Amino acid sequence: MTIKCKKCNHYAIIFQKYSGMHLCKKHFVEDVERKIKLTIRQEYSIRKNDVLAVALSGGKDSSVVLYVMHKILGNRPDIEIVAISVDEGIEGYRSNSLEAAKNLTGMLGVRHIIRSFMEIHGVTMDELAASDREKGTCSYCGVLRNNILNRAALDIGATKLVTGHNLDDEAQTILLNHLRGDVDRMVRFSQPAAVEGLVLRAKPLRNIPEKEVALYALVNSLPVDFSECPYAGEALRGEVREMLNNFEIKHPGTKYSLLRGFDKLAGALAKELPPTKIEKCRVCGETCTEDVCQACKLLGRA
Repeated sequence: MTIKCKKCNHYAIIFQKYSGMHLCKKHFVEDVERKIKLTIRQEYSIRKNDVLAVALSGGKDSSVVLYVMHKILGNRPDIEIVAISVDEGIEGYRSNSLEAAKNLTGMLGVRHIIRSFMEIHGVTMDELAASDREKGTCSYCGVLRNNILNRAALDIGATKLVTGHNLDDEAQTILLNHLRGDVDRMVRFSQPAAVEGLVLRAKPLRNIPEKEVALYALVNSLPVDFSECPYAGEALRGEVREMLNNFEIKHPGTKYSLLRGFDKLAGALAKELPPTKIEKCRVCGETCTEDVCQACKLLGRA
C-alpha cells in the first residue's frame, strides 16, 4: 500500500514517528533544511566575513553538513567555506572516505585541506590501536582528530568549526554524561563560548535524526562513504546508541526530549559551577583546561 505525503499528493518516502508526518522527497528535503536553517539562526549566528571550516570525513553526516552549508551560504561573497579532512591512518577505511570527500569538494568547488595523524602527531591510528594503551581507541582518535581540526581551522583564520554531529550523536553524548555523572563535561558540551585558541564549534545537524541525515544524502545523490570505522565497536557509546534506539522505537521523540531537556539544564548548571580555567599546554602550546593538553598526555609527551 502506497502512502501519500501529508503536504501534497506525491508518494511519501519517509514516516517521521516523532512528528506523525509522511513526507515525499520534496517536502522531506524542505523539512531537513528548515530545521538546519533554524538551528543556525538560533544558535550559530553567521556574520559577514565569517570563514567556516567544515570538518569533512567523507561520511554521511559531514558530507551533508558541507552540502547544506554550501547550499545555504555558498553564494554569499562575504562568506568563505573551507573543508578540512583528517587522515587518521586506518588501513582499508580512511582512503575510501577521503576519496568521497574529495569528490564532494570537487563537485561543490570548495577548498579542501587534508591533514594526517602521521604528519601532525607522528603516529597512525592503526599503530596506536595496536599499542598497549590506557584508554580505548576511540578516546585517542577523538582527541587527536579534534586537535588537528582546531589547528587547521586556526591556520586559515576560521571563525567557526562546523561539524556533522546529528541528533543521535547529541542524545548519546548527553546520556553518557548523565550515566557517568560528569557535570563538568555537561557544561562544556553545552553551547560553547568564544575562547582564544579554540575555534567556536557549530553543529547545524544537531536537530536532525541520523536516519534522516542518511536519507538526505541518498536523495541528493551525494558521494558518501557509508562504511563504519573498524574500531567503532570498542566504544561504550555503541551500547548507549542501542539503548536509545530501542527507546526511540517504543517512545518516539525520546532523542529530541533528551536534547531539549539538556539545553534547558545546561544554562542553570553553568551558573552554579565555576568557569573552566583556560591554559596553554606547556608541551605543545595548544589551548586546554590543564597544564598539559589531552593530546600530549595520550601521546606520552608530558
